[in-house]
Amino acid sequence: MLDGAIELLREWIGLDASTIGTASLARAIRGRMEAVGIADPEAFVAVVRDDVAERDKLVEEVIVAESWFFRDRQVFEFVATIAATLAPLPGRSPVRILCAPCASGEEPYSVAMALLDAGLTPGQFVIDAIDVSRAALERAARGRYSANAFRNADCSFRERWFRTEGSAAVLNERVVSCVRFAWANLCDDQFAADRSPYDVVFCRNLLIYLTTEARGRVERTLDRLLRPDGILVLGAAEPPILKGDWIPAGAASLFALRRGVHLPPAPPPPEPPVRPPRASLRPTQESRGPTASAMPTTPPAPPAATPTLAELLEQAGALANARRHLEALELCARHRVALPPAPELFFLMGMLHQSLGDLDRAEGCLHKTLYLDASHEEALLSLALLARQRGDTRMAETYRQSAARVLARKAAP
Repeated sequence: MLDGAIELLREWIGLDASTIGTASLARAIRGRMEAVGIADPEAFVAVVRDDVAERDKLVEEVIVAESWFFRDRQVFEFVATIAATLAPLPGRSPVRILCAPCASGEEPYSVAMALLDAGLTPGQFVIDAIDVSRAALERAARGRYSANAFRNADCSFRERWFRTEGSAAVLNERVVSCVRFAWANLCDDQFAADRSPYDVVFCRNLLIYLTTEARGRVERTLDRLLRPDGILVLGAAEPPILKGDWIPAGAASLFALRRGVHLPPAPPPPEPPVRPPRASLRPTQESRGPTASAMPTTPPAPPAATPTLAELLEQAGALANARRHLEALELCARHRVALPPAPELFFLMGMLHQSLGDLDRAEGCLHKTLYLDASHEEALLSLALLARQRGDTRMAETYRQSAARVLARKAAP
Protein backbone atom coordinates (compact mmCIF):
# COMPACT_ATOMS: atom_id res chain seq x y z
CA MET A 1 0.00 0.00 0.00
CA LEU A 2 2.87 2.38 0.75
CA ASP A 3 5.13 1.27 -2.09
CA GLY A 4 4.68 4.56 -3.96
CA ALA A 5 6.01 6.66 -1.08
CA ILE A 6 8.89 4.25 -0.49
CA GLU A 7 9.79 4.48 -4.18
CA LEU A 8 9.82 8.28 -3.97
CA LEU A 9 12.28 8.14 -1.09
CA ARG A 10 14.45 5.78 -3.10
CA GLU A 11 14.42 8.25 -6.01
CA TRP A 12 15.05 11.37 -3.92
CA ILE A 13 17.63 10.30 -1.37
CA GLY A 14 18.63 6.81 -2.57
CA LEU A 15 17.19 5.19 0.56
CA ASP A 16 17.32 1.41 0.78
CA ALA A 17 14.19 0.65 2.81
CA SER A 18 15.69 -2.54 4.25
CA THR A 19 18.43 -0.59 6.07
CA ILE A 20 16.03 1.08 8.48
CA GLY A 21 13.29 -1.52 8.36
CA THR A 22 10.08 -1.55 6.35
CA ALA A 23 7.97 -1.29 9.51
CA SER A 24 9.79 1.84 10.70
CA LEU A 25 9.50 3.37 7.26
CA ALA A 26 5.77 2.59 7.10
CA ARG A 27 5.23 4.26 10.49
CA ALA A 28 7.00 7.40 9.30
CA ILE A 29 4.93 7.56 6.11
CA ARG A 30 1.65 6.97 7.93
CA GLY A 31 2.62 9.66 10.45
CA ARG A 32 2.94 12.21 7.66
CA MET A 33 -0.30 11.03 6.05
CA GLU A 34 -2.13 11.61 9.32
CA ALA A 35 -0.45 15.01 9.76
CA VAL A 36 -1.81 16.26 6.41
CA GLY A 37 -5.13 14.46 6.74
CA ILE A 38 -4.75 12.09 3.77
CA ALA A 39 -5.82 8.47 4.12
CA ASP A 40 -5.19 7.31 0.55
CA PRO A 41 -1.49 6.40 -0.09
CA GLU A 42 -1.71 7.28 -3.79
CA ALA A 43 -3.18 10.69 -3.01
CA PHE A 44 -0.39 11.26 -0.48
CA VAL A 45 2.25 10.38 -3.08
CA ALA A 46 0.68 12.88 -5.50
CA VAL A 47 0.83 15.62 -2.85
CA VAL A 48 4.42 14.87 -1.90
CA ARG A 49 5.56 14.88 -5.53
CA ASP A 50 4.24 18.44 -5.99
CA ASP A 51 4.91 19.92 -2.54
CA VAL A 52 8.60 20.42 -1.76
CA ALA A 53 7.88 21.38 1.85
CA GLU A 54 5.92 18.18 2.44
CA ARG A 55 8.66 16.17 0.75
CA ASP A 56 11.19 17.66 3.16
CA LYS A 57 8.98 16.79 6.14
CA LEU A 58 8.74 13.19 4.97
CA VAL A 59 12.51 13.02 4.59
CA GLU A 60 12.88 14.38 8.14
CA GLU A 61 10.87 11.44 9.44
CA VAL A 62 13.10 8.77 7.93
CA ILE A 63 16.69 10.03 8.00
CA VAL A 64 19.12 9.03 10.74
CA ALA A 65 20.81 12.20 12.05
CA GLU A 66 22.85 10.67 14.87
CA SER A 67 26.22 12.29 15.59
CA TRP A 68 28.42 13.76 18.31
CA PHE A 69 31.54 15.86 18.59
CA PHE A 70 34.89 14.29 17.67
CA ARG A 71 33.35 10.97 16.78
CA ASP A 72 36.48 8.86 16.15
CA ARG A 73 38.95 11.52 17.28
CA GLN A 74 41.91 10.16 15.30
CA VAL A 75 40.11 11.08 12.06
CA PHE A 76 40.17 14.74 13.04
CA GLU A 77 43.81 14.56 14.11
CA PHE A 78 44.62 13.05 10.72
CA VAL A 79 42.81 15.83 8.84
CA ALA A 80 44.35 18.54 11.05
CA THR A 81 47.84 17.22 10.26
CA ILE A 82 47.14 17.30 6.53
CA ALA A 83 45.64 20.80 6.69
CA ALA A 84 48.43 22.18 8.88
CA THR A 85 50.96 20.98 6.30
CA LEU A 86 49.16 22.33 3.24
CA ALA A 87 47.88 25.65 4.56
CA PRO A 88 51.23 27.48 5.06
CA LEU A 89 52.53 26.74 1.54
CA PRO A 90 53.33 29.90 -0.43
CA GLY A 91 50.49 30.87 -2.76
CA ARG A 92 48.31 28.04 -1.44
CA SER A 93 44.57 28.64 -1.56
CA PRO A 94 42.63 27.80 1.62
CA VAL A 95 42.33 24.11 2.45
CA ARG A 96 38.85 23.06 1.33
CA ILE A 97 36.82 20.55 3.38
CA LEU A 98 33.30 19.23 2.80
CA CYS A 99 31.08 17.40 5.29
CA ALA A 100 28.22 15.61 3.55
CA PRO A 101 25.90 14.88 5.24
CA CYS A 102 26.56 17.09 8.25
CA ALA A 103 23.53 16.30 10.49
CA SER A 104 23.30 18.92 13.26
CA GLY A 105 26.81 20.25 12.71
CA GLU A 106 28.84 18.20 15.19
CA GLU A 107 31.21 16.88 12.51
CA PRO A 108 32.05 20.13 10.65
CA TYR A 109 32.37 22.00 13.94
CA SER A 110 34.75 19.27 15.18
CA VAL A 111 36.84 19.81 12.05
CA ALA A 112 36.90 23.57 12.69
CA MET A 113 37.95 23.12 16.32
CA ALA A 114 40.67 20.65 15.33
CA LEU A 115 42.11 23.06 12.74
CA LEU A 116 42.00 26.04 15.10
CA ASP A 117 43.66 23.96 17.83
CA ALA A 118 46.34 23.00 15.28
CA GLY A 119 47.20 26.69 14.86
CA LEU A 120 45.42 27.45 11.59
CA THR A 121 43.60 30.73 11.17
CA PRO A 122 40.05 30.86 9.76
CA GLY A 123 41.42 32.39 6.55
CA GLN A 124 43.50 29.27 5.87
CA PHE A 125 40.58 26.88 5.44
CA VAL A 126 37.02 26.60 4.16
CA ILE A 127 34.49 24.14 5.58
CA ASP A 128 31.28 23.50 3.66
CA ALA A 129 28.56 21.38 5.26
CA ILE A 130 25.43 20.06 3.55
CA ASP A 131 22.44 17.96 4.49
CA VAL A 132 18.97 17.06 3.16
CA SER A 133 17.43 17.83 6.56
CA ARG A 134 16.46 21.47 6.89
CA ALA A 135 15.66 20.96 10.57
CA ALA A 136 19.17 19.56 11.20
CA LEU A 137 20.71 22.53 9.39
CA GLU A 138 18.72 24.95 11.54
CA ARG A 139 19.96 23.23 14.70
CA ALA A 140 23.52 23.36 13.38
CA ALA A 141 23.30 27.08 12.68
CA ARG A 142 22.16 27.74 16.26
CA GLY A 143 25.22 25.99 17.70
CA ARG A 144 23.43 24.90 20.89
CA TYR A 145 23.90 21.31 22.08
CA SER A 146 22.78 18.97 24.84
CA ALA A 147 24.95 16.58 26.81
CA ASN A 148 24.21 13.90 24.21
CA ALA A 149 26.62 15.60 21.79
CA PHE A 150 29.56 15.04 24.17
CA ARG A 151 30.23 11.30 24.37
CA ASN A 152 34.02 11.07 24.31
CA ALA A 153 36.12 10.33 27.37
CA ASP A 154 38.19 13.42 26.57
CA CYS A 155 35.89 16.44 26.40
CA SER A 156 38.54 19.06 27.17
CA PHE A 157 37.55 20.82 23.95
CA ARG A 158 34.24 21.69 25.61
CA GLU A 159 36.00 23.95 28.11
CA ARG A 160 37.88 25.74 25.31
CA TRP A 161 35.10 26.24 22.81
CA PHE A 162 31.73 26.18 24.63
CA ARG A 163 29.93 28.20 27.28
CA THR A 164 27.05 26.95 29.38
CA GLU A 165 23.57 28.47 29.18
CA GLY A 166 21.20 26.53 31.41
CA SER A 167 21.30 22.91 30.23
CA ALA A 168 22.75 23.83 26.81
CA ALA A 169 26.35 24.07 25.66
CA VAL A 170 26.70 27.04 23.29
CA LEU A 171 29.51 26.94 20.73
CA ASN A 172 31.97 29.80 20.45
CA GLU A 173 31.09 32.15 17.58
CA ARG A 174 34.65 31.89 16.24
CA VAL A 175 34.01 28.20 15.50
CA VAL A 176 30.47 28.77 14.22
CA SER A 177 31.71 31.34 11.70
CA CYS A 178 34.15 28.80 10.19
CA VAL A 179 31.41 26.59 8.73
CA ARG A 180 29.11 27.34 5.78
CA PHE A 181 25.89 25.32 5.98
CA ALA A 182 23.61 24.71 2.99
CA TRP A 183 20.81 22.40 1.96
CA ALA A 184 21.90 19.96 -0.74
CA ASN A 185 21.45 16.37 -1.81
CA LEU A 186 24.56 14.31 -2.47
CA CYS A 187 22.45 11.92 -4.55
CA ASP A 188 21.82 14.72 -7.04
CA ASP A 189 24.20 14.25 -9.96
CA GLN A 190 24.34 18.04 -10.44
CA PHE A 191 25.61 18.69 -6.93
CA ALA A 192 29.29 18.58 -7.94
CA ALA A 193 28.80 20.37 -11.27
CA ASP A 194 29.78 23.90 -10.26
CA ARG A 195 31.86 23.25 -7.16
CA SER A 196 35.60 23.66 -6.85
CA PRO A 197 37.28 20.44 -5.71
CA TYR A 198 38.01 19.72 -2.06
CA ASP A 199 41.14 18.58 -0.26
CA VAL A 200 39.11 16.49 2.19
CA VAL A 201 35.56 15.14 1.93
CA PHE A 202 33.79 13.60 4.92
CA CYS A 203 30.99 11.24 3.91
CA ARG A 204 30.48 9.10 6.98
CA ASN A 205 27.61 6.69 7.51
CA LEU A 206 25.62 7.63 4.44
CA LEU A 207 26.51 4.85 2.00
CA ILE A 208 25.29 2.15 4.39
CA TYR A 209 21.70 3.44 3.99
CA LEU A 210 21.69 3.66 0.19
CA THR A 211 20.64 1.33 -2.60
CA THR A 212 23.34 -0.16 -4.81
CA GLU A 213 22.45 2.23 -7.61
CA ALA A 214 22.54 5.27 -5.30
CA ARG A 215 25.88 4.19 -3.87
CA GLY A 216 27.33 4.20 -7.37
CA ARG A 217 25.97 7.71 -8.03
CA VAL A 218 27.33 9.05 -4.76
CA GLU A 219 30.74 7.47 -5.32
CA ARG A 220 30.99 9.13 -8.74
CA THR A 221 30.01 12.45 -7.16
CA LEU A 222 32.62 12.04 -4.43
CA ASP A 223 35.25 11.29 -7.05
CA ARG A 224 34.39 14.52 -8.90
CA LEU A 225 34.41 16.53 -5.67
CA LEU A 226 37.93 15.50 -4.63
CA ARG A 227 41.19 17.00 -5.79
CA PRO A 228 43.53 14.47 -7.42
CA ASP A 229 45.43 14.12 -4.12
CA GLY A 230 42.34 14.55 -1.95
CA ILE A 231 41.32 12.47 1.06
CA LEU A 232 37.93 10.76 1.47
CA VAL A 233 36.78 9.96 5.02
CA LEU A 234 34.10 7.27 5.41
CA GLY A 235 32.37 5.43 8.23
CA ALA A 236 33.93 2.30 9.68
CA ALA A 237 31.84 -0.13 7.63
CA GLU A 238 31.89 1.76 4.36
CA PRO A 239 35.28 1.37 2.59
CA PRO A 240 34.34 -2.10 1.22
CA ILE A 241 31.21 -0.58 -0.33
CA LEU A 242 33.21 1.49 -2.81
CA LYS A 243 33.85 -0.01 -6.23
CA GLY A 244 36.54 2.35 -7.52
CA ASP A 245 40.29 2.44 -7.00
CA TRP A 246 40.70 3.57 -3.39
CA ILE A 247 43.46 2.68 -0.93
CA PRO A 248 44.00 3.62 2.72
CA ALA A 249 45.44 7.11 3.16
CA GLY A 250 46.73 6.32 6.63
CA ALA A 251 46.40 3.59 9.21
CA ALA A 252 43.53 1.25 8.48
CA SER A 253 41.54 2.37 11.53
CA LEU A 254 41.22 5.90 10.17
CA PHE A 255 38.79 4.92 7.41
CA ALA A 256 40.47 7.63 5.32
CA LEU A 257 41.04 6.80 1.66
CA ARG A 258 42.71 8.29 -1.34
CA ARG A 259 42.67 7.31 -4.97
CA GLY A 260 44.62 4.20 -5.78
CA VAL A 261 47.97 3.83 -7.43
CA HIS A 262 47.79 4.96 -11.04
CA LEU A 263 50.99 4.66 -13.05
CA PRO A 264 51.55 5.04 -16.77
CA PRO A 265 51.84 1.65 -18.43
CA ALA A 266 55.35 0.36 -18.73
CA PRO A 267 56.81 0.69 -22.22
CA PRO A 268 56.75 -2.56 -24.19
CA PRO A 269 60.03 -4.48 -24.14
CA PRO A 270 62.19 -4.04 -27.23
CA GLU A 271 61.73 -6.61 -29.96
CA PRO A 272 64.53 -9.22 -29.92
CA PRO A 273 66.89 -8.97 -32.89
CA VAL A 274 66.13 -11.31 -35.75
CA ARG A 275 68.98 -13.73 -36.31
CA PRO A 276 69.39 -15.68 -39.57
CA PRO A 277 68.89 -19.44 -39.16
CA ARG A 278 72.05 -21.41 -38.68
CA ALA A 279 72.90 -24.51 -40.65
CA SER A 280 71.87 -27.63 -38.79
CA LEU A 281 74.70 -29.77 -37.44
CA ARG A 282 72.35 -32.53 -36.37
CA PRO A 283 72.08 -35.80 -38.28
CA THR A 284 69.55 -36.03 -41.06
CA GLN A 285 66.33 -37.93 -40.57
CA GLU A 286 67.66 -40.81 -42.56
CA SER A 287 70.68 -41.26 -40.31
CA ARG A 288 68.60 -40.93 -37.11
CA GLY A 289 66.06 -43.51 -38.15
CA PRO A 290 62.33 -43.51 -37.60
CA THR A 291 62.47 -44.02 -33.84
CA ALA A 292 64.46 -40.85 -33.24
CA SER A 293 62.19 -38.74 -35.47
CA ALA A 294 59.11 -39.89 -33.58
CA MET A 295 60.38 -38.68 -30.19
CA PRO A 296 58.92 -35.22 -29.37
CA THR A 297 61.16 -32.67 -27.74
CA THR A 298 59.79 -30.25 -25.07
CA PRO A 299 61.90 -27.12 -24.57
CA PRO A 300 62.66 -26.34 -20.91
CA ALA A 301 60.48 -23.59 -19.33
CA PRO A 302 62.31 -20.26 -19.26
CA PRO A 303 63.04 -18.84 -15.79
CA ALA A 304 60.48 -16.28 -14.55
CA ALA A 305 61.59 -12.84 -15.64
CA THR A 306 62.09 -10.13 -13.05
CA PRO A 307 59.74 -7.22 -13.83
CA THR A 308 61.08 -3.73 -14.27
CA LEU A 309 60.39 -1.23 -11.50
CA ALA A 310 57.58 0.35 -13.51
CA GLU A 311 56.02 -3.06 -14.16
CA LEU A 312 56.30 -4.07 -10.52
CA LEU A 313 54.72 -0.83 -9.30
CA GLU A 314 51.92 -1.21 -11.82
CA GLN A 315 51.22 -4.84 -10.89
CA ALA A 316 51.39 -4.21 -7.14
CA GLY A 317 49.30 -1.07 -7.52
CA ALA A 318 46.60 -3.02 -9.33
CA LEU A 319 46.50 -5.55 -6.48
CA ALA A 320 46.36 -2.75 -3.90
CA ASN A 321 43.52 -1.06 -5.78
CA ALA A 322 41.65 -4.37 -5.63
CA ARG A 323 42.26 -4.38 -1.84
CA ARG A 324 44.51 -7.44 -2.16
CA HIS A 325 47.12 -5.76 0.02
CA LEU A 326 48.89 -8.87 1.25
CA GLU A 327 49.35 -10.20 -2.29
CA ALA A 328 50.67 -6.81 -3.40
CA LEU A 329 53.15 -6.78 -0.53
CA GLU A 330 54.33 -10.33 -1.25
CA LEU A 331 54.85 -9.40 -4.91
CA CYS A 332 56.99 -6.40 -3.93
CA ALA A 333 59.02 -8.42 -1.44
CA ARG A 334 59.61 -11.21 -3.97
CA HIS A 335 61.17 -8.94 -6.59
CA ARG A 336 62.65 -6.15 -4.47
CA VAL A 337 66.09 -7.78 -4.07
CA ALA A 338 66.50 -8.16 -7.83
CA LEU A 339 65.92 -4.46 -8.50
CA PRO A 340 68.00 -1.39 -7.65
CA PRO A 341 66.80 0.36 -4.47
CA ALA A 342 63.89 2.70 -5.34
CA PRO A 343 62.02 5.15 -3.07
CA GLU A 344 58.76 4.55 -4.98
CA LEU A 345 58.87 0.85 -4.15
CA PHE A 346 59.67 1.32 -0.47
CA PHE A 347 56.93 3.93 -0.15
CA LEU A 348 54.36 1.60 -1.68
CA MET A 349 55.47 -1.19 0.65
CA GLY A 350 55.14 1.21 3.58
CA MET A 351 51.56 2.03 2.60
CA LEU A 352 50.78 -1.67 2.21
CA HIS A 353 52.20 -2.51 5.64
CA GLN A 354 50.18 0.38 7.06
CA SER A 355 46.96 -0.84 5.46
CA LEU A 356 47.60 -4.28 6.98
CA GLY A 357 48.10 -2.76 10.44
CA ASP A 358 51.86 -3.45 10.72
CA LEU A 359 52.93 0.06 11.67
CA ASP A 360 56.48 -0.87 12.69
CA ARG A 361 57.32 -2.33 9.27
CA ALA A 362 55.49 0.57 7.63
CA GLU A 363 57.71 3.02 9.48
CA GLY A 364 60.83 1.09 8.46
CA CYS A 365 59.87 1.24 4.78
CA LEU A 366 59.11 4.95 5.02
CA HIS A 367 62.54 5.62 6.56
CA LYS A 368 64.13 3.71 3.66
CA THR A 369 62.10 5.87 1.29
CA LEU A 370 63.58 9.01 2.83
CA TYR A 371 67.09 7.55 2.77
CA LEU A 372 66.76 7.24 -1.00
CA ASP A 373 64.76 10.46 -1.51
CA ALA A 374 64.94 12.97 1.34
CA SER A 375 62.37 15.20 -0.40
CA HIS A 376 59.62 12.56 -0.52
CA GLU A 377 56.86 14.65 1.10
CA GLU A 378 54.32 11.81 1.21
CA ALA A 379 56.71 9.69 3.26
CA LEU A 380 57.30 12.60 5.62
CA LEU A 381 53.57 13.15 6.08
CA SER A 382 52.98 9.45 6.67
CA LEU A 383 55.72 9.37 9.31
CA ALA A 384 54.16 12.42 10.96
CA LEU A 385 50.85 10.59 11.23
CA LEU A 386 52.49 7.45 12.61
CA ALA A 387 54.40 9.50 15.20
CA ARG A 388 51.18 11.20 16.27
CA GLN A 389 49.52 7.80 16.66
CA ARG A 390 52.35 6.74 18.97
CA GLY A 391 51.81 9.90 21.01
CA ASP A 392 55.16 11.41 19.96
CA THR A 393 53.91 14.92 19.15
CA ARG A 394 57.40 16.42 18.98
CA MET A 395 58.55 14.02 16.28
CA ALA A 396 55.22 14.34 14.48
CA GLU A 397 55.70 18.09 14.29
CA THR A 398 59.30 17.64 13.08
CA TYR A 399 58.16 15.43 10.21
CA ARG A 400 55.26 17.77 9.41
CA GLN A 401 57.54 20.81 9.21
CA SER A 402 59.97 18.90 7.00
CA ALA A 403 57.12 18.00 4.65
CA ALA A 404 55.98 21.62 4.59
CA ARG A 405 59.49 22.80 3.64
CA VAL A 406 59.68 20.22 0.84
CA LEU A 407 56.28 21.25 -0.52
CA ALA A 408 57.24 24.93 -0.30
CA ARG A 409 60.42 24.30 -2.33
CA LYS A 410 58.45 22.41 -4.96
CA ALA A 411 55.83 25.16 -5.14
CA ALA A 412 58.44 27.90 -5.56
CA PRO A 413 58.81 29.22 -9.13
